[in-house]
Amino acid sequence: MKLLGKDQTSRTLLVALVGGALVIALWLGKPGPKPLAPPAIQAPEVEVVVAQPGNRSLSVETQGTVRPLREIQLVSQVGGVVESVAASFAAGGFFKADEELLKIEDTDYNFAIARAQAQVASARQRVAEERGRGLQAKREWRELGNAQANDLFLRKPQIASAEAALKAAQADLAAAKLDLERTSITAPFNGRVSDKRVDIGQFITPGTHVATVYDTDVAQVRLPLTGRQVALLDLPLSHDDTSTEAFPYPPVVLRADFANKSWEWQGRIVRMDASIDVNSRVIYAVAETDQPFSPEPGSGKPPLYPGSFVNATISGKILPDVSVLPASAVRNDTTVLVVDEQNRAAVRLVEVLSTTADEVWVTGLTKGERVIVSEGARSLAGMEVSVRPLASPQAGATP
Repeated sequence: MKLLGKDQTSRTLLVALVGGALVIALWLGKPGPKPLAPPAIQAPEVEVVVAQPGNRSLSVETQGTVRPLREIQLVSQVGGVVESVAASFAAGGFFKADEELLKIEDTDYNFAIARAQAQVASARQRVAEERGRGLQAKREWRELGNAQANDLFLRKPQIASAEAALKAAQADLAAAKLDLERTSITAPFNGRVSDKRVDIGQFITPGTHVATVYDTDVAQVRLPLTGRQVALLDLPLSHDDTSTEAFPYPPVVLRADFANKSWEWQGRIVRMDASIDVNSRVIYAVAETDQPFSPEPGSGKPPLYPGSFVNATISGKILPDVSVLPASAVRNDTTVLVVDEQNRAAVRLVEVLSTTADEVWVTGLTKGERVIVSEGARSLAGMEVSVRPLASPQAGATP
């Protein structure tokens, strides 16, 4: 029984040793993992346009309110009863330069002229008398045999006083005639009545405001411009510019809506305001258009009324090396991404001249550069990209 137990223990130990050997052999003989090649990274696809810089004239868009070139208050310089008024002397009435708008009763002024004429005649008589007395005194002094005569004896002070009185009488007559002319109230330009204050039968005194009128030959618009817009325009900014009559003032197209239609008027920039507006930090250019109330025959164009709000397009000066890009091409830091010869995206700083909702005008690009315009391509600097070209935009080109 003891011998049988020892044999069984030996077999168990042998089996354990053989099993452990097999496990070690299997573990040592197991093949190791083979390395796998990393998957190929596909270059992101971007859309590009080819920069085509050239000489371009960029227009500036702004707006303003129409006002007349001149607007004045007509004031009576003499007093009296309004005797008559012209048919055009009404709110909205048109009149010609120097046309009589209203007449003040002139009877008293004719009387004043008659009195002044009598004073002039009397003063002339006195001058003639004093000169005659002076000649007589001079003869008498010579008969006395003296070489020099006394001025008082020759009546020279009396003659000077009489001549001065004549000049004063003549001045009074001229003043009376001027007052008579002032009974007819006119305006010195072609215009329109915007506000009427008096009418027939009303008594007015000197200094009475009788009407407000404005010039209809020229209309003005003050157009605000930012510093960037001024840089695009050829404007008379310095004293030397404004002293040159041949300065090429830029043309302006004014647009306004009237009776559910859009209309255009041609104008020009004539000067700049004297200072920058302290509140808005803009400078104003003054545009003028001629004959705003006289449209072309048969055009159906309405008048350009004072108070109308207009949009203005000012023709800009020709700038060199300007590229037109889609608005999506320029980033917030005024840079663009270009694709170099190795198809890698690179950052390029540009100068933004003007922008619209769809396009942007910049300088700083060379001809043939590929500019990325994809909306999502904002952080691709230094990366290799796959290029898909678009058609290059064309706008504002000037040969």
